[in-house]
Amino acid sequence: MENLRSRLKLGSKAKDVKLRKRRSLLYSKEDGRFLNHGLLKVVVFTVVFRLVNCVLVQTSFVPDEYWQSLEVAHRMVFKYGYLTWEWKAGIRGFTFPLFFAFLYKILHLLNYDSVHLLIWLPRVAQALLAAFADVKFYLLIRTLETEDVSRWTFFCHLCSWFSWFCCTRTLTNTAETTLTCLALFYFPLPGSKTYSSKKYLSLVALAVLVRPTALIVWFPLLMCHFWQEEDKLRLITHRYIPIGILAVLISALIDCLFYEKWTLVQLNFIKFNILHGVADFYGSHPWHWYFSQGFAVVIGPHLPFFLHGCILAFRKYRILLATVLWTIVVYSFLPHKEFRFIYPVLPFCMIFCGISLAHLKAWRQPAAALLLVSNLVLALYTGLIHQRGTLDVMSHLQGLCEVSSDSARPQSDIFFLMPCHSTPFYSHVHCPLKMRILECPPDLGEDGYAEEAAQFYSNPLLWLRTAFPYKSSLPTHLVLFDVLEKEISTFLQANNFTRTAEIFHTHIPEGRVGGSIFIYERH
Repeated sequence: MENLRSRLKLGSKAKDVKLRKRRSLLYSKEDGRFLNHGLLKVVVFTVVFRLVNCVLVQTSFVPDEYWQSLEVAHRMVFKYGYLTWEWKAGIRGFTFPLFFAFLYKILHLLNYDSVHLLIWLPRVAQALLAAFADVKFYLLIRTLETEDVSRWTFFCHLCSWFSWFCCTRTLTNTAETTLTCLALFYFPLPGSKTYSSKKYLSLVALAVLVRPTALIVWFPLLMCHFWQEEDKLRLITHRYIPIGILAVLISALIDCLFYEKWTLVQLNFIKFNILHGVADFYGSHPWHWYFSQGFAVVIGPHLPFFLHGCILAFRKYRILLATVLWTIVVYSFLPHKEFRFIYPVLPFCMIFCGISLAHLKAWRQPAAALLLVSNLVLALYTGLIHQRGTLDVMSHLQGLCEVSSDSARPQSDIFFLMPCHSTPFYSHVHCPLKMRILECPPDLGEDGYAEEAAQFYSNPLLWLRTAFPYKSSLPTHLVLFDVLEKEISTFLQANNFTRTAEIFHTHIPEGRVGGSIFIYERH
C-alpha cells in the first residue's frame, strides 16, 4: 500500500504540469514579421511599378491634363501664363492646381525650377499617390477575400491598360480615382475591418472639391451607408453635415484668395454645365455610347472576366456593381461623353475580375498571360506612341527660349494653328515667349460672340490674310498639323515660311488632327 501511495503521491501537493510550448502560425511574432516583410515587398514593388509607369507614359490624352492643372499652377507661382475661359468664368476651383503650385513653389525657392522638373515632378508626385492608393486597395481586398483572390485582384488592377494610361497624369479624373480608392478602404463594405466614416467621408469631400462630378460615383455608396447605419440622425449631424460644410468653406476660402472675390465654383459649375449646357459645346455622343463603346474601351481585355465575376460575386458586392451601373447610366444622360469620366469606377470592376481569375483554376495561368500581354500592348502603344507629337513639339519650342534671350535677335513669336488647347503651354517651356493659340470659348449668350477657331477652319487662307495684312505683324513661327499644310501653302510661300521640323503625332489622324506636326519659321 505504501508503494502504491508513493507512486500515486496521494496526500501530497502535486507538481505543476509543464505543457509543451507550440508555435502559433497565426499569432507568432515570426509570422507578424513575415506579413510585414511581405507587405513591404508589395509597397516597394508598387512604388517602382508606378514610377516606371510614369516614365513610360510620354503621350498626351486630353487638354485638361495641362490647361486645368499645370498651366494654372504655373501662373499662380511664376505670374505669367494663360488661363482658359473656365477660370475667368469661375467654374473651376483652385484646390487641385494648388497642389502643383506648391511643388512649383518649392522648386522656385530652391532655384531648381528647370522646365524638365516642372514637367516631371507633378507626374512623379501623381505616380506616388497612385502607388499609395494601389497598396490601400490591395490591403482592402485582403480583408475582404482570401489571399488568392486578393493577389489576382491586385494583378488585374495593376495590369489594366487604362489605369496605366491615366494614373500618372495630372488630370482631375486621376485625382478623383485616387481619392475614391483611398475612400473605399474606409467605407463600410460587407466584411470590411478598416471602416472609418470620418476618414472616408473626408476623402469623398476632397474628391468632390477636386471634381464635383465625384458625387455621382459616391451617391449610391452614401445612400447605402445611410441605409445600413443604425443611428441615422447621428450620421447626418456628426458626419455628413460637418464634413460637407467644412469642405465647402475650405474650397470657398481658397478660391476667394485666388479669384480675389467670393466665388462658389460648385454652384457656377452646375449653372454653366446644366443651365447653359456648356459641355455640349465640346461634342456630344448618343445616349448608349458608354454601353456600346466607352465602358468596353476603358475596361479593355478585362471585360469577359468582369462579366464572369459579376455572376460569381453579385450578392456580396452588389453595391459596387450598382455603383458602376449607376455611374454609367447617369453619365449616359449627359450629351458630352469621354472615356475618362468613368475612370473612377474602374477599381470597383477589378474586384470582380480578380474573383473571376481566382475561380478559373485550370485556365487561370493562360487567362492571366493573355490578359497581361493584351493590356501590355495597349499600354505601351498608347503610352509611348499614340498622340505624342503635341508634347514633343514643346521640347522643340523650348529651345527658342535661349534664342529669345539674345537681345541681338528678334523675339520669337509663336502661333499655334491647331484645334485649341492641342498642346501644353507655358508649363512646358517655362519662359515668357510670345505664344498665341486659336481661341474657342463657348457661346455664353454674349453680344458679338465669335469662335475664332471655327472661323479659322471655315476658310484658313482668308483668315490668315485678314489677321496678318502686313508682314510686320506676322509671327516668327507657325505650328500646325500636316492636314492643314496644303490649304495654307500659298500663304506660307508668299511670306517666306520654311518648314524646320516634322514631328510624328499619331498613326490614326482624325479630322483636323493630323498624323504629324510641322513647325514653320519665317526667314
